[in-house]
Amino acid sequence: MKWVTGLPPGCDRSDNSCLVIVDRFSKTPIFLPCHKDDTAMDKALLIWNRVISWTGIFTNIISEAVWTNLHQLFGAKLSFSTAYHPQTYGLYERMIQNLEDMVRRFCAYGI
Repeated sequence: MKWVTGLPPGCDRSDNSCLVIVDRFSKTPIFLPCHKDDTAMDKALLIWNRVISWTGIFTNIISEAVWTNLHQLFGAKLSFSTAYHPQTYGLYERMIQNLEDMVRRFCAYGI
């Protein structure tokens, strides 16, 4: 899981951040719009309502930040990565580049 912040707000919402989740096996990205001021519990509930209902409970979460609320809510094993670990985050960095390209294109066309 990685957070992308500093995005332009959506057309009808005040979302200015995005949570990027990538399934480790299928490489399927999930982009969840959110607000940078959301609490950890708000974000945990967002994941619960928008992702878990589709994918099922996570058995392992790789994150660069402390996810206490999410860990407790899911009962998942929490694995930490180093600050720079290309094998773990290379896929995320590429997905975030794709997300930024999509946002730029949508903003350019006023969608």
